[in-house]
Amino acid sequence: MPVHIALIEPEIPQNTGNIARTCAATGTGLHLVKPLGFSIDDRYLKRAGLDYWDKVLVSVSDSFAELREKYAGAAFYYASTKAGRIYTEVEYPGECFLVFGKETAGLPEDLLEANREYCIRIPMRPGIRSLNLSNSAAVILYEVLRQRGFEHMELKGRMGRV
Repeated sequence: MPVHIALIEPEIPQNTGNIARTCAATGTGLHLVKPLGFSIDDRYLKRAGLDYWDKVLVSVSDSFAELREKYAGAAFYYASTKAGRIYTEVEYPGECFLVFGKETAGLPEDLLEANREYCIRIPMRPGIRSLNLSNSAAVILYEVLRQRGFEHMELKGRMGRV
């Protein structure tokens, strides 16, 4: 699985559930890094993910260092409103991780500072703090998939539920 989303200390189960649904739709791995602000059994988490939980690979790590060690050969990109580079200015390599912080604080400053050249942002109007976490994850993930020609995804138009 060449594209992964990592959520560092997510707090809101509905956001994680929505991201899990996006991961299921795209074949993207979802990695949760403790501590989590909810139980994996949380009914809001399950409800937001609908019936897609069996279609997404979810892993839980005790720390971000553990996740980095497990995927030492992968590229990691850190989403932050403080980043200088826009997410569309990056050519995402083979196996890569899109890393997002907790809803109330984002990613830790020391992590951003240590990885400045891999920090990316979504442009927004001045005075707006941030987008919703699940929206941000979807926006950046779909750019990675667009760059790869949406490989392994259905591209034909079809009528269905909206």
